[in-house]
Amino acid sequence: MKTIFIPAYSKAKVNREEINSFSKKLPKNLAIVYSVQYKKQASEIKSLLSGHNVTAFIQVLGCSKPKFPKNTEALLLIGSGRFHALSLASETKLPIYILEEGNLLEISQENAELFKKKQKASYLRFLNSDNAGIIISTKPGQQRLVRALALRKKLKKNSYLFIADSINKSEFENFGLNCRINTACPKLDMDTNVVNISEVE
Repeated sequence: MKTIFIPAYSKAKVNREEINSFSKKLPKNLAIVYSVQYKKQASEIKSLLSGHNVTAFIQVLGCSKPKFPKNTEALLLIGSGRFHALSLASETKLPIYILEEGNLLEISQENAELFKKKQKASYLRFLNSDNAGIIISTKPGQQRLVRALALRKKLKKNSYLFIADSINKSEFENFGLNCRINTACPKLDMDTNVVNISEVE
């Protein structure tokens, strides 16, 4: 079956006065990241930040881990919600600014540290567990069955494979395992008690 991806673009208008106002608060070397719905707005904002050096202009996905030039001082996220922002703050250690309904918000490093503590707790749970469930997705771009099987051979604990197209987090509690290893979208650890395969390996 052929899959067709059709982006749904936001029709939100860019307020030039607001951009000019908050641009003064942003560092000179700035990367712009955006979710696909806001690509047009991100392009317009980029053109308005003429006094800044835009080091990168990157679309972010739930599963992506973008790299940024070393001279990048901060990231400006054009999108909705804070899913990407918290993830980027944790991964890059850079200040993350979000343009949300005309307001410029900053994700604090305190929020990023809380997320790291949660990740550490999940890893300690893995170390102290006798059993583990290995989560595998069959979605293109998230399917890591071979890698999951290789990991299973190395684990010194009982392990069970859970394979699905879409991962339903609400189903995790039905299987009585307090340790879950994620091989699908690496952002699954944002709001669930799982440890990513990269951490285990």
